[in-house]
Amino acid sequence: MRTLIVLRHAKAAQVPGLADRERPLTGRGERDAKRAGDEIRAAGLTPGVVLCSPALRTKQTAEIAFPEMEISYERDIYEAYSEDLLALVHRADPDLDTVVLCGHNPGVHELALELAGGDYVFRPGAFAVIEVGSAWEELWPGQGRLVTRWDPKEAAEG
Repeated sequence: MRTLIVLRHAKAAQVPGLADRERPLTGRGERDAKRAGDEIRAAGLTPGVVLCSPALRTKQTAEIAFPEMEISYERDIYEAYSEDLLALVHRADPDLDTVVLCGHNPGVHELALELAGGDYVFRPGAFAVIEVGSAWEELWPGQGRLVTRWDPKEAAEG
């Protein structure tokens, strides 16, 4: 079995005049990114690689959540549709058992739903853990199983 962790970047600042790619995380976003990484480690998951959008908010999310992990910045993740993200997952190293994809909505949410179904929102900082039985290159919609998901807002309320 393989595990795909689909992570949406944490809460980013809205700064007038700043290019979208340069939006940084807010203080809450930094805290939520750390909590997301802590939750993933607590679940016993150790990613072999983090595939990450080059936008500042995703880079910060990945670096905070996975401070000692290999992060591969992939320009194709920024503004990607779910099929683009799936194509990127297809190219993941076949020897890796666990891969994180850190990106943006709506693409990451759509990818999680297409792979494993479900009915949930995907707020900033949320992630879905999806178990897959096929090789990365053979993964297609409907072939995953949602193992768990985490949402920083729901975790704070619970």
